[in-house]
Amino acid sequence: MSDPMPADLTSPESLALLKRIADALERLAPAATAQPDFAAADAFVWQAAGRRLSPVPRVNRVEMSLLRGIDRVRDLLAENTQRFARGLPANNALLWGARGMGKSSLVKAVHAEINHTKPASARPLKLIEIHREDIETLPELMSLLRADPHRFIVFCDDLSFDADDTSYKSLKAVLEGGIEGRPDNVIFYATSNRRHLLPRDMMENERSTAINPGEAVEEKVSLSDRFGLWLGFHKCSQDEYLDMVFAYVEHLGLEADRDAIRAEALEWATTRGARSGRTAWQFIQDLAGRLGKAL
Repeated sequence: MSDPMPADLTSPESLALLKRIADALERLAPAATAQPDFAAADAFVWQAAGRRLSPVPRVNRVEMSLLRGIDRVRDLLAENTQRFARGLPANNALLWGARGMGKSSLVKAVHAEINHTKPASARPLKLIEIHREDIETLPELMSLLRADPHRFIVFCDDLSFDADDTSYKSLKAVLEGGIEGRPDNVIFYATSNRRHLLPRDMMENERSTAINPGEAVEEKVSLSDRFGLWLGFHKCSQDEYLDMVFAYVEHLGLEADRDAIRAEALEWATTRGARSGRTAWQFIQDLAGRLGKAL
């Protein structure tokens, strides 16, 4: 039986079919990474779906002077970031510990402070936020930043990994592993409530069921080891909490009786079962609202 004759590819029907196939393949192809305009802002958010950086004209941040009770970690992160901004060796940083104690606020405040005090001739330091669920696209973001003359803090807030999550491998490769490794003009800062970035019960379960318990969790625990700077945040004392409250009161010019503010602030923290910078700010918002003061 003879082979069928090939269809006429120049016929209108064939050309229309080829065009539909080409359009479908184009839709399936990965989106091209858009070249960012880093002059548009000093802060950006990585949009993994579109492979692009969205500028953030106004960053939601707290002034450095208002961050109380974290003096030691504040100074350590500021010094590390300052060295990086000057082109000197610096470490990736993991800010871990108690909720609401200013971990992410500190990263944003340090970034703003360094740009505010830099020499006029120096390039501004850029802050790029990557969402936890987009960590697998981190190598693509690194490739985009590698050749740019600016220096970048890549920041991931509330970073942690669950039992079946393998995206931590992308982060490990960027931090130290892989052929290319982390670009010299990029440093990675992350915040987490977990010191080792994974649940304790998961680590203990893997230890108890493994033939070699030490090796069972070594790969995942070694991720936190790739952060050269570990900064621990702990629950604040009552005095530190009140210091935060009155720092906001003075900064915002809230006029009220100090004894009344003290009593109300302590009652506010008691009803929420926690004293923290976040609790202090939530109380201040309530106080300012009652006083008719716009923030």
